[in-house]
Amino acid sequence: MNIHTNTVTISVAAAEFGRDMEQGYSTIAALLEEARHRGSQLLVLPEACLGGYLPSLGGGDESEESRQRRLRSLPPALELDGPELKRVIDMAGDMVVTLGFCEKDGDTRYNAAVTLNGDGILGSYRKVHQPLGENLCYDAGDAYEAFDTPVGRMGMQICYDKGFPEAARELALDGAEIITSISAWPTARTATTSNMEDDRWKQRFDIYDRARALENQVIWVAANQAGTFGSLRFVCSAKIVGPGGEILAGTGVEPGLATATVDVEGLLGAARGGGMYNLRDRRPSVYKTITKEPVHA
Repeated sequence: MNIHTNTVTISVAAAEFGRDMEQGYSTIAALLEEARHRGSQLLVLPEACLGGYLPSLGGGDESEESRQRRLRSLPPALELDGPELKRVIDMAGDMVVTLGFCEKDGDTRYNAAVTLNGDGILGSYRKVHQPLGENLCYDAGDAYEAFDTPVGRMGMQICYDKGFPEAARELALDGAEIITSISAWPTARTATTSNMEDDRWKQRFDIYDRARALENQVIWVAANQAGTFGSLRFVCSAKIVGPGGEILAGTGVEPGLATATVDVEGLLGAARGGGMYNLRDRRPSVYKTITKEPVHA
């Protein structure tokens, strides 16, 4: 194992972020202050913190007028080495922080995540799996890579990625012991319910979080947007999940910060040392079709 400290205090947010960048920085500062007050070394913030997410989801044919309206509604595109992320680096100090933003690389946009601290960027990621027309706004990433940080070896995912077991497995096989999954995960678009606890997309969100932690025997940290943006209403439900699939701390369907102190090495050792070590016991030679190109219905 590659654990830098045995015990890590983790805070994860369900918080509202929109197009107002200054308000976003204020929210980040407030969450950093509260995480420090709780003794945290790692703070995980939602997808699209800097500039907000898309105001709606959908795909299919669109008119030129609709296309132009969509392009005008996109979040600001930020360069990885630009002043906007530098501002968060300066705020972070010795805190390790994961957050989402729209990355600009030349003329290309990506739905991206970054993990950083006061020393700079520790790891970056571009969202691979794109739902419901997100490909109209962003290009897709093409890699999952774990990276070392002061709190241990980490990996990152964004939102819809959690629906693909292969994504988390790739990070776990690359040595990630803590996987951060940051989202702007909304309620269901059909068969809606007034009680968010009963929302089927909220329930899927929770199932994915627990399943990905359990099947890879990792610490799973899921952040999410809160409130509403455009036509989207977000399910909150930020949580920290242990390697046995147990929820160690969570916000439920309310905005807030969930915090847990975890003995990463101890928890992973207990989960993987009882005779059922999933990464060890895989049979890759049997999984003959798993890397074939998908067949579209």
